[in-house]
Amino acid sequence: MGGATTSPKPGDTARLGASLAGDGVNFNVYSKYADRIELLLFDHETDAEPSQIFELDPALHRTYHYWHCLVPGIGERQLYGYRVHGPWQPERGLRFDARQLLLDPYGLAVATPPGHRRSENDPSGHDLAVAMKSIVVDPERYDWEGDRPLRRPRRETIIYELHVGGFTRHPSSGVAPEQAGTYAGLIEKIPYLRDLGITAVELLPVFAFDPLDAPAGQTNYWGYSPISFFAPHAAYSSNREALGPLDEFRDMVKALHRAGIEVILDVVYNHSAEGDASGPSFCWKGFANEAYYLLEDHDPSQYCNFSGTGNTLNANHPIVRRLIRHSLRHWVKAMHVDGFRFDLASVLARDERGDPMPLPPVLWDIETDPALAGTKLIAEAWDAAGLYQVGSFIGDSWQEWNGHFRDDLRRFVKGDAGMAKKAALRLLGSPDIYGHEEREAEQSVNFITCHDGFTLADLVSFNGKHNEANGEDNRDGTNDNASWNCGVEGPTDDPRVLALRQKQIRNFLALLMLSNGTAMLLMGDEVGRSQQGNNNPYCQDNELSWFDWSLLERHGDIHRFVKALIAHRMRRDIVIDQRHVSLNDLLAESVIEFHGVAVQEPDWSEASRSFSTTIHSLNNRFRIHLMVNAYWEALRFELPAAESKERQWQRWIDTALASPADISDWSSAPVVTSSHLQVEARSLVALFVTLDQASPPGAFQPFTAGIPR
Repeated sequence: MGGATTSPKPGDTARLGASLAGDGVNFNVYSKYADRIELLLFDHETDAEPSQIFELDPALHRTYHYWHCLVPGIGERQLYGYRVHGPWQPERGLRFDARQLLLDPYGLAVATPPGHRRSENDPSGHDLAVAMKSIVVDPERYDWEGDRPLRRPRRETIIYELHVGGFTRHPSSGVAPEQAGTYAGLIEKIPYLRDLGITAVELLPVFAFDPLDAPAGQTNYWGYSPISFFAPHAAYSSNREALGPLDEFRDMVKALHRAGIEVILDVVYNHSAEGDASGPSFCWKGFANEAYYLLEDHDPSQYCNFSGTGNTLNANHPIVRRLIRHSLRHWVKAMHVDGFRFDLASVLARDERGDPMPLPPVLWDIETDPALAGTKLIAEAWDAAGLYQVGSFIGDSWQEWNGHFRDDLRRFVKGDAGMAKKAALRLLGSPDIYGHEEREAEQSVNFITCHDGFTLADLVSFNGKHNEANGEDNRDGTNDNASWNCGVEGPTDDPRVLALRQKQIRNFLALLMLSNGTAMLLMGDEVGRSQQGNNNPYCQDNELSWFDWSLLERHGDIHRFVKALIAHRMRRDIVIDQRHVSLNDLLAESVIEFHGVAVQEPDWSEASRSFSTTIHSLNNRFRIHLMVNAYWEALRFELPAAESKERQWQRWIDTALASPADISDWSSAPVVTSSHLQVEARSLVALFVTLDQASPPGAFQPFTAGIPR
């Protein structure tokens, strides 16, 4: 750092952001309505004064709406920021404030000094010593040692949604204190993920975010508050050097890839940490507020709020479209990320007035970008303003979080009336939702729980949310949880209630892993992690949210159950045979029979709370017979005839039984010789018969023919 000349060269507009150029750095930013711009260089992140200030001359350093210069004598690790002068006219959507030090919208690293403040009304908000600063980065410097994104087929994907900080921050993690809650800490737990059978981690936001974007005295824990779309969050790094977070993040990606695990990022391109009209100005507001954000037509001083967080990015504006596309390319090319889950992706389908578009340009930019070809794209296909696009999200390659799967199976397992048919359809890959698209079955990302809402243990332990710790009088978080506490609200010592809860957990996990589609598991659900009924712990950076590793011993039975289900799932016939087929082709090629408690007599009535189904594997290696009873009394199911006296039905899963009888290895599963089988209240049983003893057994792969329409 330092050593810059007193007069910058004109530079050029070839690349946005700060890029190495010969013996210096080229800087380039967009600002249509700025009067003048200053580039400030710093020697240390806590400097109260810049080491040098360069005022950009519009005659030399402006081309069209781009401001640029080349500063010789500086290089990687140089700290910098901008002051942008222009009209303060909120009624026109212009919010220039030259008192603010602004981050580079294309900056690849961010330094956040101790004492950083959020409020621009606080005098310290204009104190350069605590202002965030961008850092010059050479993205090609890192040695990847031959690493590349894995491009694993979706049919092999088991997603594990986790929080980088919360995964190893608990004292029980066994990770060294200096690495707890970091990318390096996650590396230490890769053997656990691999042993469980995970093939992809979906990381809650790791873009640099503002931890102060939370109620007073709280911390933004989840990270849905970005201050950069290019820089990794520095607080998740154990390496405190300027570029330590970049290297440690890439170390983590490389280590996960070596274990065969893909890295999917939960990305937030729908809003930023700058909030509403009263919020701070960190970056985009100060350069081009009128371009970066959706503003109210009748009053451009106010922000549209389709994200529920105060502002909404103007994603289909050409400048923002390019920003998003370049950000995604950076994370794929320079950081080797395998995929992205787009938070509130339906926001990206809105035009500059906020109206839904039939062919949103930004989404087609992403869909057709050759640099992103083969990258996993997952949409949370709704937004906070009611636009719900599950089953209708655009494009040929997007997968979707299937909110219907979550809601329908929760209600069915809880025992609600009229849910049997919907549960059967979800089990089959939701052909009623996705069949018209002629896509692969894995288009549906199936989940029972995610970061947003109850954990699985809480889903069966609480009837209502308990978010008092968030400081919002329990008003925050959804009220519609489709949960059931099994008779007692919250913790209990009642053995009958505890047994029922464990059974319900096994029911949910079995249905998730037996369903057609892409399965996603929430961090800690495999060991009964609880948030004590808090269904919105976005501001709870404490043991309420962290993974308690002692649960692995206390709930080892659930962990074993999940691990066995995943192992069988990875031996499905389409995985063994490496078949790429559409959901509709699976439906057309498969043989499946639906029954009720009597063979060939399914009951899809409003009163029904059970069904059974027999599935013949495509490769003719096995048959599965699944009996699901969500009723509060035991039911006696008739069984289809066995293959032969030599090949009888064997009991694979019975969620009413305690471990280890709840799930058996196929080589030692008990034989069932009777013509009927009692399935206990609120439980499911899966039987199998092997048809080709020379072939490895597969898990339940539900295909459909004859499901009622």
